[in-house]
Amino acid sequence: HENLVSVDCGVCGKAAREMTVSSWNNVAFCKKQANDAYFSDTCNTVVAVPLMHKNQVMGVYNLFMEEDKTVPEDVRLLFRSISEHLGIALENARLTRENMRISLMNERQMLANQIHDSLAQTLAYAKMRLTVLSDSMRHEDYPKANRYLVDVEEAVDLAYADLRDLITQYRDRINPRGLVPAIQELAKGFRKKANADVDFLNLVQDVSLSPDEEIQVFHIIQESLYNIAKHARARHVVITFDLVDGQYLVNVADDGVGVQKKNDESSTMGKSFGLTIMRERAAKLNGKLSVESRPAGGTVIRLVFPQHKSEHAA
Repeated sequence: HENLVSVDCGVCGKAAREMTVSSWNNVAFCKKQANDAYFSDTCNTVVAVPLMHKNQVMGVYNLFMEEDKTVPEDVRLLFRSISEHLGIALENARLTRENMRISLMNERQMLANQIHDSLAQTLAYAKMRLTVLSDSMRHEDYPKANRYLVDVEEAVDLAYADLRDLITQYRDRINPRGLVPAIQELAKGFRKKANADVDFLNLVQDVSLSPDEEIQVFHIIQESLYNIAKHARARHVVITFDLVDGQYLVNVADDGVGVQKKNDESSTMGKSFGLTIMRERAAKLNGKLSVESRPAGGTVIRLVFPQHKSEHAA
């Protein structure tokens, strides 16, 4: 905090308190604060300009001059105009930091939810099976013990697979060139992992999403492809990105086994957890996510969310 000074300090404090451009020919404190020979040898006048944003003082910037002159009114207006632009830049930087902090907190919460909904529940199931396995061993009921042992082995395998998938998903980062190249990379990786064909149809000429919107869309498509690879047994996948009447449309369609019945626990358990996370991401976009069976077979995941007003105006 060596650059922080009291609001009561000389010309800087006066500029901040009165929200006016102020000048001062006493540079003694500046000399002491900066410990620079410039203030002893050359500087004779300090001009302090409040950094303003929406009538709020965000700080003060200074100009140091060799001559002891009064600052003309037109120059003061120029300094004030510069301060307003700097104030906007400072506020934007603060908002960017705040948005990054909120995004990080949201990502941490989603990671915690995914761990709870998949890995934690699988391990809880394994723990319960270990309890009944232990009881069966004590009662020498070996047929039951063998069945419970198989359940535990399957649960551990599933937990290990879930953990690897979580690590992979959160290790992947969106391509710095933007969403479209990132989706192309996802499609390329899916072809290798699932041994299936993937077509990506981008029908939006100028994709203008905020960084947070890009991250949410990226992870929704990523989770969709993960579920397809794990459950759908699909041979062909089509990813479509479009913009119609101010609404972004993202479809991920496959020719796999389609939506399973609710009582088919083995094939729907993992997908239900992923869909919960995807719907949470869609809500952050003020959008909706749906999962439907295709008449020709397979499943389509649809994401619809509004185009931002500033993007539409641009």
